[in-house]
Amino acid sequence: MNHPAAPADTIALPLAPPVVVSALPQTARVLHVINGEHYSGAERVQDLLGGYLPACGYAAGFACVKPDRFPLARKFAGAPLYETPMRSRLDRSCGRRVAQLVRDEGYQLLHAHTPRSLLVASQAAQLTGVPLVYHVHSPAGRDSTRTLVNRLNLWTERRCARRAARLIAVSDSVREYMIDQGFARDRVACVPNGVPGIDVPPRTATPAAWTLGMVALFRPRKGVETLLEALAAVRSTGVNMRLRAIGPFETTDYEDQVLALADRLGLADAVDWIGFASDIAGELAQIDVLVLPSLFGEGLPMVVLEAMAAAVPVVASRVEGIPTAIRHDVDGLLVEPGSVSQLAAALEELAAGRHDYPAMSKSAQLRHAAKFSAEIMAQRTAVIYDEVLGR
Repeated sequence: MNHPAAPADTIALPLAPPVVVSALPQTARVLHVINGEHYSGAERVQDLLGGYLPACGYAAGFACVKPDRFPLARKFAGAPLYETPMRSRLDRSCGRRVAQLVRDEGYQLLHAHTPRSLLVASQAAQLTGVPLVYHVHSPAGRDSTRTLVNRLNLWTERRCARRAARLIAVSDSVREYMIDQGFARDRVACVPNGVPGIDVPPRTATPAAWTLGMVALFRPRKGVETLLEALAAVRSTGVNMRLRAIGPFETTDYEDQVLALADRLGLADAVDWIGFASDIAGELAQIDVLVLPSLFGEGLPMVVLEAMAAAVPVVASRVEGIPTAIRHDVDGLLVEPGSVSQLAAALEELAAGRHDYPAMSKSAQLRHAAKFSAEIMAQRTAVIYDEVLGR
């Protein structure tokens, strides 16, 4: 099936919201089986696919096995959403309910996005005979600092993904990870994440006072402690620099630890803790640089792509899928994960004008439009669907 051509190498322009249409004769129906407890990077991918796939011939619906923030925060509410709570990983009734949804609503394809939702979707696929696609957003074996959870997720993924007709990895590094786990190379496709364009001009001047931004679901692997220590080091040299920390904490205990560290470092008045924000574009407009100091577990972070679309240079760790998007000293700067000294040096160099900030801004926006738009992501996903369904 032919899909619209990908956009040319131009600056991203504002996009009209996608229209979710009723299934037409030439439209197939795909049910995305998702967790739904958060609305962070992977969930934004899911939401965008729900909005952009109809233009590629696929009407999307959602089955949430841990419904919480996603049903309330999603932007494209035209896609039908079903709450199918899973009480535990041993709850086989959830898979049966999803299978009944597939039969009742005429879904022709299942698309799972997490090890937990894969467990449900693989059971539904077995019960209905409907093919399954599995989307790998990050390496399950190193997705968190909880070793037991990582092992359980990895075991679930290895066992249940065998039923998937195709696997979609969000970056080349994640694809190689899945191949290393024993999946055949020709079964694992790379479809980089994508985000809509933002109608802003590139930054034309180097800031005098710097506002850093970090957007995340704050948890230990995101490395916010590294950023706080680097910020304290830079400010101690007299540089006018502060931080906007945007997003919720995974747990209140971890929040208490991080806030206590900020206080010990003398940063109480230099960090604005914003919490969850639905208007990421509005938040990006208030910062000069996005910093993502992740230690591990990144597939291809949506917030990096959103910053690029907004012409915001990125300083990030050189881990997994991040170098897929950010070229060092072209679209931003890359540092080794966990290195306070390297991160502080990169921020000091930016503040001192030793990198061409306006050129980075323009390059990031152009690269987003050429390679990481929401349309391109949806088109490439639809190609995988076509192959699975023989369209």
